[in-house]
Amino acid sequence: MAIGMWAAISAAIAVAAGAFGAHGAAAPQQAEWLRTGGMYQLVHAVAALAILGTARGPAILLLVGAAIFAVTLYAMALGAPRWLGAVTPVGGGLLIVGWLWAGWIYWRA
Repeated sequence: MAIGMWAAISAAIAVAAGAFGAHGAAAPQQAEWLRTGGMYQLVHAVAALAILGTARGPAILLLVGAAIFAVTLYAMALGAPRWLGAVTPVGGGLLIVGWLWAGWIYWRA
């Protein structure tokens, strides 16, 4: 299943980002961005796998939201302009909507 594959790849990227933040980041702010992005990405990859069978749409939204959230932080940690941080809340908003959507699906069931 393609969504499961993307969730697994997302989790692997999250682990790599966290490891780089812990061992290779040059500055504390870079390490924090990598740690935060990695944590959100990993948690939501696992959550997407967990709800995939019942709530496919929300699972996809969690993966997309986590990708936007984490990738913007990773990019800034690697030297992208800080204005990119203004895009990070878009990912967070998608995560919130995904969780609410999943809750609604489970409430209806």
